[in-house]
Amino acid sequence: MSQATPQPRFSRATLGPWFYVALVCIMFLVVAILQNLWLPHVRGWLGIENSQIAGSDDKHQENEPTGEGHKGHDHAGHYEGNSIEVSLQARKNLGIEGKGGIVKIELQPFTRTISLPGIVAERPGRSSVQVTAPLTGIITKIYPTQGEAAVPGQKLFDIRLTHEELVQSQAELLKTAEELEVIGREIARIEVLTKDGALARKQLLERQYEQQKQQAALRSQTQALILHGLTAGQVDEIVKKRTLLQSLTVEAPGPTDRMAAAEEPRFFQVQNLKVSQGQHVTAGDTLAVLVDHSELFIEGNAFERDIAEINRAAAAEQPLTALMEIEGKQPQTVKDLRLLYVDSQVDPESRTLHFYVTLPNMVEQNKQDGDRRYVSWRYRPGQRTQLLVPVEIWKDRIVLPIEAIVEEGAETYVFTPNGDHFDRRAVHVEYKDQTSVVVANDGVLFPGDSVVKVAAKQLQLALKNKASGPADPHAGHNH
Repeated sequence: MSQATPQPRFSRATLGPWFYVALVCIMFLVVAILQNLWLPHVRGWLGIENSQIAGSDDKHQENEPTGEGHKGHDHAGHYEGNSIEVSLQARKNLGIEGKGGIVKIELQPFTRTISLPGIVAERPGRSSVQVTAPLTGIITKIYPTQGEAAVPGQKLFDIRLTHEELVQSQAELLKTAEELEVIGREIARIEVLTKDGALARKQLLERQYEQQKQQAALRSQTQALILHGLTAGQVDEIVKKRTLLQSLTVEAPGPTDRMAAAEEPRFFQVQNLKVSQGQHVTAGDTLAVLVDHSELFIEGNAFERDIAEINRAAAAEQPLTALMEIEGKQPQTVKDLRLLYVDSQVDPESRTLHFYVTLPNMVEQNKQDGDRRYVSWRYRPGQRTQLLVPVEIWKDRIVLPIEAIVEEGAETYVFTPNGDHFDRRAVHVEYKDQTSVVVANDGVLFPGDSVVKVAAKQLQLALKNKASGPADPHAGHNH
């Protein structure tokens, strides 16, 4: 007997068309499950933005039932495990809703910087002015109060003069002025008699010589009083009124170079009053300290490894950026600052090199109390800061604010809007500093994509809370 040839267990005939239908269904299921991996890349290649897909999601949601039926639904472009839904109120609370909450990615140049510590300081010989007593005397009146604004030429102090040498010099000046007046009248009388031939011309010449001597003495005494501290106007007033100067008024000095260059009116601020009413002072004693803080310095400290970069920035006249520390607030960014000069020697104790940056200041508060004016400046000496010194420029980079990223372990994430949801994407950070972050242009984000500009940390926390699930209502209870 001949044996029958064994037939294969499966064949096209035995499988039938249902096998291929099932295979195609499995393939579609795998593609749908893995859509979060391939869909963003395809969308970027085709130039389709999140807003377009978000719009289609919104239309789809309008036909969905609300409430429990919405749970577990996956929107296009994200899956629920990597996406968080945020209400309109929450978006407003986080600052996402409205202007400035979302940023659209554009390739732009980025300047890499080094950060160096600095401190705000006064300009030596410019910011501070000492008002001194021009003569010895007693303070009889103080016009300003400490902290008050004072314009150049404003009255500051009244001093009653008690200096004996000054009193004697004034008396000699008055005596000389009186003698000159008498000689002048005598010369006028002799000139008439000389013309008539009643007197010899010799007597007229003698009186004129005497007049010249007294005029020279008057000029000398005038200069002596000016050296004592009187002004030329005050000396003229003594001669005109024939009275000794018993008191004088000390005024605020003339404008500084910064004040003279400014278009708007400038003023001093009375930083410190050194005397009190009734106090005896001698010539040269400090009465008050006035300050002009309309422009300050930032004194930066460069470490030895950074000296070359500082010198390069100074030679190229590159603008610097300062991050001003403000208590309880985010650091304030001040751009386009000018590096004035670099110190000529290294500090032997700290081993740092000082360099100086000009800091234009502005009035923060301006209060009027009667006829007195009080001001406060935005930047103050002693305020700490960080100076960002430019090192090199990178072209065509994705640059985001530092608040747009959140770090979780080894991963760094950003959030992109997708309808009323925000999708989390893992990105590669090439560089970051105190204010900005450079994200690699590796296909995760594309120019034209939208990214949440702020509150990335809060969105990450909300996403983690969502993943942990609701709390067990029976936790801690024994039944």
